[in-house]
Amino acid sequence: MSAFESKLQAVADRVIAQAKPGEQVEAFVTRGGETDVRIYQGAVEHFVSAQSEGIGIRVISEGRTGFAYAGTLDESAISEVLAEARDNVQFGESDEWAALAEPDGVPITEQSLWNEALAEYPTDEKIDLAKKLEKLASGQDPRVRVDDSNYADAHGESAVASTSGIRMSGRENGCYVSVSTLADEGEGDDAETQTGFGFSVGRSPHEFDLEKAAREASERATRLLGATKPSTRRTTVVLDPMVTAQFLGVISSTLNGEAVVKGRSLFKDRLGDSVASANVTLIDDPTNTKAYSATDVDGEGLAARRNMLIENGVLKQFVHNSYSARRAGTVSTGNATRGGFAGTPGVGCLALSLVPGVRSQAEIVSDIDDGLLVQSMQGLHSGVNPISGDFSTGAAGLLITNGEVGAPVREFTIASTLQRMLQDIIEIGGDLEWLPMRASGLSLVIRDVTMSGS
Repeated sequence: MSAFESKLQAVADRVIAQAKPGEQVEAFVTRGGETDVRIYQGAVEHFVSAQSEGIGIRVISEGRTGFAYAGTLDESAISEVLAEARDNVQFGESDEWAALAEPDGVPITEQSLWNEALAEYPTDEKIDLAKKLEKLASGQDPRVRVDDSNYADAHGESAVASTSGIRMSGRENGCYVSVSTLADEGEGDDAETQTGFGFSVGRSPHEFDLEKAAREASERATRLLGATKPSTRRTTVVLDPMVTAQFLGVISSTLNGEAVVKGRSLFKDRLGDSVASANVTLIDDPTNTKAYSATDVDGEGLAARRNMLIENGVLKQFVHNSYSARRAGTVSTGNATRGGFAGTPGVGCLALSLVPGVRSQAEIVSDIDDGLLVQSMQGLHSGVNPISGDFSTGAAGLLITNGEVGAPVREFTIASTLQRMLQDIIEIGGDLEWLPMRASGLSLVIRDVTMSGS
């Protein structure tokens, strides 16, 4: 946010100027909007263009925290929010670690997070993009029909100021398109339908690859037609990039400093231990402009930074905001998260990625005699225990036989533990792909995983 000072900064500055002796005050102010378009059979089925603004204020006094917010920037409302936050202090529990973030001297990595081409992109052309994607996807295969085609973008500016010396503001925007497909085959009792999806992300619509999104949506749906339930066995699995990104999302919850200090992570007390295969290096780097969730500051106004969480299999650090860091006796890693003005800062990974290997998925598969390419997982987060590490989730994919992708399979579960899966990673693909989420995807090969079917 640092390259642009929002006019909202003056609003935040005025709030903290009203701080009373002995209290800490933080003001977080935002203004933004989003566009969502859904197309079905060439017509606009859903269209939303929404704007919002608001302010959240934290007041901390004698270890007690009060918070209040309002969805308006009217001056009288802001005064009421500050008064309410002060009033709420008396209801807060005393907490020895309660305090605002303080400047830590880490320099901000300048990034181009605002794209003027997106800001000026006409609404009718946004709709046309979704229509074009639907047409491309429906023309890929006669068995494929499009469930819906979507365009989405979001923009925002925000400012934060605190009595502890934080002062930061800026703006950013981004967009993506997606398409959901259905593939049909057979008739009567033998009829079946499989689903697929495709997407493309960018800082502006000019970066979209609609053809690739349409092609992948068709392929994901059609290649599971005729899927059967496989036999139970232990095998080598290859996670498709989207599945790997979801898997990393689960791993990120175990590296969350707040979860660690509360004893809710399987990696508690394991800093410095070997927790993964030696070829695993896991980095959270929101300063990488290729990441969809790239940013230059975190939710508390501290500089975002590149954090190496696992290096060559060894657990190096957890991610922290200022509060979890104080509880853990360390310093913030610049990983405060904030869903908006209506909440206080949380903590989490911002742009997670494995250091990629060099081979494509096809090259990886060619060396596997007996295995499974996992195309999708169902209920992944609910199927994982972040404390014990137990892992069990439904999946669908394609069997690998003698180095080639073959028969589709579904209605089976993949079971192991997170600890064992990390240790059993035998190869990381070179097909790194940034997705519309806080983790990137690539092909990931894990040996000796239980596939429970018939």
